[in-house]
Amino acid sequence: MKSELNRNYSEVTEFILLGFITPPKVQILLFLAFLLIYMVTVLGNSSMVIVIKVDSRLHTPMYFFLRNLSYLDLCYSTVIAPQTLANFLSKEKKISYNGCAAQFFFFALFVTTEGFLLAVMAFDRFSAICSPLLYPVHMSQKVCAQLVTGSYICGAINSMVQTGFTFSLRFCGENRLDHFFCDVPALIKISCADTSVNQIVLFILSALIIVTTTTVIVVSYAYILSTVLKIPSTRGRGKAFSTCGSHIAVVSLFYGAVFFMYAQPGAISSPGPNKAVAVLYTLLIPMLNPLIYSLRNRDVKGAVKRILHRK
Repeated sequence: MKSELNRNYSEVTEFILLGFITPPKVQILLFLAFLLIYMVTVLGNSSMVIVIKVDSRLHTPMYFFLRNLSYLDLCYSTVIAPQTLANFLSKEKKISYNGCAAQFFFFALFVTTEGFLLAVMAFDRFSAICSPLLYPVHMSQKVCAQLVTGSYICGAINSMVQTGFTFSLRFCGENRLDHFFCDVPALIKISCADTSVNQIVLFILSALIIVTTTTVIVVSYAYILSTVLKIPSTRGRGKAFSTCGSHIAVVSLFYGAVFFMYAQPGAISSPGPNKAVAVLYTLLIPMLNPLIYSLRNRDVKGAVKRILHRK
């Protein structure tokens, strides 16, 4: 059957992103909602990057990682949002084959890097709370730069492997993606080739990344919890927990969505729920992250007040 399809249809040169199939009036409402979300995402994450860079009191490892997290949120939402917004107002909703491959490559790069960076941030909190005297050594400027670079390298490796495997598939005849951006499950579903290897690779890589990073996070917080519970004063325990609360909230949202999308059986065959979850981690989480960190963080709020006061 596959070979017959390959003979009867020419190779696909562009894809149609079906997105959200709704009446025209609803499409306009979705456009306005997505535009508002993206504007808040750009404003929030750009502000975090600028505030942390400008205020010298925030030139610490924790805020260095937070600045990189904001940069990643800004990047991977920008990979998705403009094309999605354009498709809400377009009848054709097309994306070229190369454009689709580029979108997926950069999206996978930034999302995977963020997963590793969240693990690095957990290790940073572990070092600060459990080994405060050695913290300047464990988290020197050089080490911080190496950890961020390593996160990007891991992201790039996963992105290259996933992009290579996915776009080595044949797409003949069917070019309609039941999604609002180019993602692996939607692409695998319309391929006319045998996709069993791709599905195995997707599951193994996703599971490996999630298991590796979540292990670092869980072990770090297990040690943090053990250390914090030994602090005699309630105020001291509250202060220690407050530095971790925002990170735990972000990790829970991010990993919950990624696990549902890529590391569970049946992810490829469930486009409806996947699209809803994809909105969460491609658009809503990048919008929420700077709000979570800024609203819960006295240092960031203080830095914003100082910058505004100077003006």
